[in-house]
Amino acid sequence: MFTLGTADEQHYRKQHLVPFGEFIPLRPLLGWLINGVLDIPMGDLARGDARQAPLDVAGQRVAADICYEDVFGEEIIRALPEATLLVNFTNDAWYGHSHAAAQHNQISQLRALETGRMMLRATNTGVTSIIGADGRVLQQLPQHQEAVLNGMAQGYQGITPYVRWGNAAVMLLIALLLAYAWARRYTSPEKGRLGGVKG
Repeated sequence: MFTLGTADEQHYRKQHLVPFGEFIPLRPLLGWLINGVLDIPMGDLARGDARQAPLDVAGQRVAADICYEDVFGEEIIRALPEATLLVNFTNDAWYGHSHAAAQHNQISQLRALETGRMMLRATNTGVTSIIGADGRVLQQLPQHQEAVLNGMAQGYQGITPYVRWGNAAVMLLIALLLAYAWARRYTSPEKGRLGGVKG
């Protein structure tokens, strides 16, 4: 993805590539099968750097992501707290008329809520939308129709708990819940009563 306009040209290169769609995993082992035997003309794309600076657009610092990269919250927050706005560009055509495009939009809603930033989405057949920093869809276009979405976007600053700790806080909470469930299992009242009957 690149910017055009009065500012210097800027680039964002997709960093989380789709296996078998954008690169062949284990190419030394599978490359001969994919390109030779199955004769699928598939090459490897080069991934972008894991840490890319936000783009300067219209006075905002924009964290861009392409296609399903917005599924990975820990990757989105790499551009924060510098980024003031999130933007997702995606080809959702392969979802067809399923619910997957709407689910992809919901994933973007979660990223907006986690980061406290607005998310602007531009899709070819999916859900093109403007999502508020609270995760609510403010405007959206109908799917599978050619149209233009005009609206307002505001940049935000600050750090949310998710931006500060990422998935570590969630993993810690899960570990604590599992430890609590394990401890409770060995101190349950039913076990105590059974022990009393036995003795």
